[in-house]
Amino acid sequence: MIDWISNTFDSLQLWLYESIVQPVVFALGFGNLLEDAFDATGWLLLGLIQVAVIVLGIGILERRWPVEPITDHAAVRTDVIYTLIHRLGLVRLLMFFSIEPLWDGIAAELRMAGLPTWQLDGLWPGVTDIAWVSLLLYLVVFDFVGYWLHRAQHQFNWWWALHSLHHSQRQMTMWSDNRNHLLDDVLLGTALALLARLIGVEPGQFVAITVITQLHESLQHANARISFGRIGEKLLISPRFHRLHHSIGIGHESGGRGTLGGHNFGVLLPLWDLLFRTASFENRFDATGVRDQLPEEGGRDYGTGFWRQQWLGLVRLFGSFRKTA
Repeated sequence: MIDWISNTFDSLQLWLYESIVQPVVFALGFGNLLEDAFDATGWLLLGLIQVAVIVLGIGILERRWPVEPITDHAAVRTDVIYTLIHRLGLVRLLMFFSIEPLWDGIAAELRMAGLPTWQLDGLWPGVTDIAWVSLLLYLVVFDFVGYWLHRAQHQFNWWWALHSLHHSQRQMTMWSDNRNHLLDDVLLGTALALLARLIGVEPGQFVAITVITQLHESLQHANARISFGRIGEKLLISPRFHRLHHSIGIGHESGGRGTLGGHNFGVLLPLWDLLFRTASFENRFDATGVRDQLPEEGGRDYGTGFWRQQWLGLVRLFGSFRKTA
């Protein structure tokens, strides 16, 4: 079965590459990037599969057990645009032309200096080099780092200025995971790509980690009244657990009113929130958003369309620097 899935995927990737991607690459004059274009075709195909799973799988859960009726359809359509941009590889393409050459140069210099490559899955020969054990090990490491990166997004004023866009969706749905400022995406993606290089993640493993994480994050953001039960909630992040992270005054505030922080920062596992005392398992489904969006709190404008949201994110970012100057 696994071989059939792998062979089918490879055939579809080859067909998509030869039929569409390769002619476009030649037409744009990038014939020297054909190998990279073939790899990008794999990401594109995985993105299309993810979108299909979101629509046909998670969409059923939203219709069956909705938390709230969707009234702001324009906001959801904007989130769909974010999802397509991210899942179909456009952010990764941006990183390929901007950040990747820098990291490739640094990695080459380190190899020339004789710095050895660290393979995390070689810690326990015969055990950690088993495919599924290795994948689980890397998932846990990425989840741990992702937890702390997420906390940093809520801790530093300049990063929150960008990340607050993600929290500004008042009608959170399965499309809301990728509602991020592009600069925020590049920062996070660069950090995780660098981590993959440092601990020796193979390309195939990195693809698997990315797809597993992204699909589960789409489920977490679903407009679905779903909990995993008393035990399951402690093992895997549920839509209920993550909705608390987006709840006004709960997910982005700690201590005093307006103080940066919050609860439930985990990406896949609630374990880190439990260990570092940021977990909240309250059985509630609150309104989502950022406090300063509320009319009584100033009614801050986060934008209603993609480009407006991106511009206002930069305005908030520069404003955060002026406040600390």
